[in-house]
Amino acid sequence: MTVAAEINETSPEKILAPVLSAFWDQPDSWTLETYRRHEGYEGMRKALAMAPDDVIAYVKDAGLRGRGGAGFPTGMKWQFIPQGDGKPHYLVVNADESEPGTCKDIPLLFANPHSLIEGIVIAAHAIRSNHAFIYLRGEVVPVLRRLHEAVREAYAAGFLGKDILGSGLDLDVIVHAGAGAYICGEETALLDSLEGRRGQPRLRPPFPAVAGLYACPTVVNNVESIASVPAIMNKGKDWFRSMGSEKSPGFTLYSLSGHVTNPGQYEAPLGVTLRQLLDMSGGIRRGHRLKFWTPGGSSTPMFTDEHLDVPLDYEGVGAAGSMLGTKALQCFDETTCVVRAVTRWTEFYAHESCGKCTPCREGTYWLVQLLRDIEAGKGVRDDLDKLNDIADTINGKSFCALGDGAASPIFSSLKYFREEYEQHITGKGCPFDPAKSTVWADNDAHLGVNA
Repeated sequence: MTVAAEINETSPEKILAPVLSAFWDQPDSWTLETYRRHEGYEGMRKALAMAPDDVIAYVKDAGLRGRGGAGFPTGMKWQFIPQGDGKPHYLVVNADESEPGTCKDIPLLFANPHSLIEGIVIAAHAIRSNHAFIYLRGEVVPVLRRLHEAVREAYAAGFLGKDILGSGLDLDVIVHAGAGAYICGEETALLDSLEGRRGQPRLRPPFPAVAGLYACPTVVNNVESIASVPAIMNKGKDWFRSMGSEKSPGFTLYSLSGHVTNPGQYEAPLGVTLRQLLDMSGGIRRGHRLKFWTPGGSSTPMFTDEHLDVPLDYEGVGAAGSMLGTKALQCFDETTCVVRAVTRWTEFYAHESCGKCTPCREGTYWLVQLLRDIEAGKGVRDDLDKLNDIADTINGKSFCALGDGAASPIFSSLKYFREEYEQHITGKGCPFDPAKSTVWADNDAHLGVNA
């Protein structure tokens, strides 16, 4: 029996798997005292008693995959760090959450920052690092303050600093606030920014594992990836593998937003379906129906109501023609104009393009021009083929994945809603009433959340 089938036979209460979010709703959930009441830093104690290579092997056996979008095995990423090279090793946590619709890392850091700090200690021990950096999106000042306070508490308790718990591990953690650029979510652009340069993707090879921060071996992991490690070390790899699917084991945070009755974070095993999450969240807003949705943020090909039962794991979503990405489930009902939504997303990508490569710099600009004309009723039929051609010129030819992300909503919207594009052209304007849709307010056009 598949995991999805097993989940379908359980009650909604059993579908959820609160681990990272288990005590978010408790008073002072972000404090060290609250975290320790919930077995905080117990996984770190067990990890520090193990050899670094054994920790890497344990995380690999658990099957933890990166929660930042690509889904690359976390333990394997750690294993790439060369040993005995005589160079410093660095751990960098990517907390520059900027993907439209994605809102999991910031709430996690706001409510439970010590899960990340404990995971950082374990990861640093595994890759033999004495310096770790948390690269945080600079606009989220309340999270920045809580992170600084959590780091201070960890130092005071002896969980950071010199000779942690007598293990011989010395570790310093630095919280760095970025200046707010989507491109800095790309790991090599993040490293350039962290070094004080303009954030632009680097040519690879060499990869960060060989020459990353300050040209030294570096691991770059997502917040949720690192924060998931303490529970694995504390409760065991078999416990972790008891959730999710064979190739995508464990729990994860799904960000449900848009035209949903109760949007928010839903922590569940990988392989849950959108239908199940909507059942728990009250469904699409009253009196309306689902029209289209994104499985992993706006940079992943969109789905329709035909995909409600697709297992939300890496293999299931991939087989259906999209990517799980950051599990940002943006839901839109029938009042939403697909052309308008795709235009807003594309404007975001054009604005956030770093300009380093021609396909992305020029391609996103021209996509916006065409989409604006189509939305305003000034387009012609040939514009649809032009859209597809420009997106094809960007896809797979840009310097980093930003270009691929910009092309994804173009391809998928033309695939599922080409008739709607044609209505804008033949009808000389948008057939939808913006007043009936609450998603795309002018001041929140790039967020993909309720205005």
